[in-house]
Amino acid sequence: MPDHASRPVLVPILGDQLTRGLASLRGRAKNDTVILMMELWDEATYVRHHKQKIALIFSAMRHFAAELEEAGWSVDYTRLTEPDNAGSFTGEVARAIERHDPRAVHVTHSGEWRVQQAIEQWPEKFACDVEIFEDDRFLCPLSEFRAWAQDRGTLRMENFYRDMRRMTGLLMTDDGEPVGGEWNYDKLNRESPDEDMDPPPRPTFAPDDITSEVIALVEERFGGHFGSLENFGWPVTRAEAEEAADAFLAERLARFGPYQDAMVHGQDDLYHSMLSTSLNLGLLDPLDLCRRAEALYAAGQAPINSVEGFIRQIIGWREYVRGFYWQFMPGLAEANALEAHRPLPEFYWTGATDMRCLADCIRSTRDNAHAHHIQRLMVLGNFALITGVDPQAVQDWYLVVYADAYEWVELPNVAAMILYADGGKLASKPYAASGNYINTMSDYCRKCTYSPHKKTGEGACPFNPLYWHFMHRHRERLESNHRVGRIYANWDRMGAERQREYLGSAEAFLETLVPEKEGWARDS
Repeated sequence: MPDHASRPVLVPILGDQLTRGLASLRGRAKNDTVILMMELWDEATYVRHHKQKIALIFSAMRHFAAELEEAGWSVDYTRLTEPDNAGSFTGEVARAIERHDPRAVHVTHSGEWRVQQAIEQWPEKFACDVEIFEDDRFLCPLSEFRAWAQDRGTLRMENFYRDMRRMTGLLMTDDGEPVGGEWNYDKLNRESPDEDMDPPPRPTFAPDDITSEVIALVEERFGGHFGSLENFGWPVTRAEAEEAADAFLAERLARFGPYQDAMVHGQDDLYHSMLSTSLNLGLLDPLDLCRRAEALYAAGQAPINSVEGFIRQIIGWREYVRGFYWQFMPGLAEANALEAHRPLPEFYWTGATDMRCLADCIRSTRDNAHAHHIQRLMVLGNFALITGVDPQAVQDWYLVVYADAYEWVELPNVAAMILYADGGKLASKPYAASGNYINTMSDYCRKCTYSPHKKTGEGACPFNPLYWHFMHRHRERLESNHRVGRIYANWDRMGAERQREYLGSAEAFLETLVPEKEGWARDS
């Protein structure tokens, strides 16, 4: 048996940790390290992930492993097709320990609660030393987020975001004030779509041999999962991700701000960055992206509202929901403050609905494993909120269908932001809206079966009566909310007969909803 000093250190790298400077790998000597990478059945199937999501992660992993090997690292790569694949992180690490007899295991903190709980059992399960490193690819350490949140009765992202601006210096003057005199330029970022909008296409990347092999594997092994692989064109390497970032910054950032909330039928990307998949895999550096955007503002090549809005999404919202996730897990996963128990409608999987906004968002989700944030929040999420769909069913759906969805980012956004299931810890109000919002921010309503101008009865946009049905049934909870309470004065002025029309129209529509069949999100 080799002596302790001559035995290697085993470094497991998870599928969303595809970063050369990963904390557990940084500073390691190549001749003293074995990197372990694992394609795991359990991870592909604990929910039935979109086929593009599985293909993206496996392809990016295989490309990253090849890059590491070319750079001289020893990589032990377990493919899904290997017959003795243990199926779980713990099982696969145990097998690797048997193969390599390491003196230690170095691993970076997982992004997901259930995986981290398994990792924290490794020191008891394995005979070698186990060291868990903080994931410092995020700008706010979890310990600092906990300290920030500890003495605050109310947590709000805006306060956190301002602290992050001060910490990073992004868009800050030498005097410690926000550039331009404002922290937030959202008031300039609510433009409805123009008739002549012609956003440049985002770069897509034709599958190479590695990706083509993975796509064939996914079709063979996961053919029954939701989604299509026909349009697969996601970046799967750091070089491709950087090319996609360069294109966004040069071609779309300038108009990203004004039109970030706009929705246009059949136009799936508009001016959005489409970089969240690469950020969440570890192929892009979030702070570097923000600095590059800031430099374009300084050079007069992008307006302050677009640059600030982009930076806020990354150092504000992205960092905040990650801290919020770890602050409130595991209870957040079971939260249901509004006592919503309706099954998810089947059309979330099939797209078979006459509501043009929902049908288009689901089409994009199916074909691209993507929909932008307003589609997710104010169309798909708004409908689930106001119809009272069970939070766990909605959480499963979002985790399945989006290529950038990992639980640390998906769960706070869905349970807390979209569904208000946490009772208001994250959002100051439920993001419920009628058809008027969708009509203002999109062209969906122009050719829809339903009219946003008709409030009740046949042909009325279902969002209209459903909105008031939601507000009525949650009056006791929401009337005291300073951002919502005044709405009830409008409701009361309608009178009993008009109220009955709204409630009757909503209930008649709810009766038409067909619940999802078992097996879409999880094996039945």
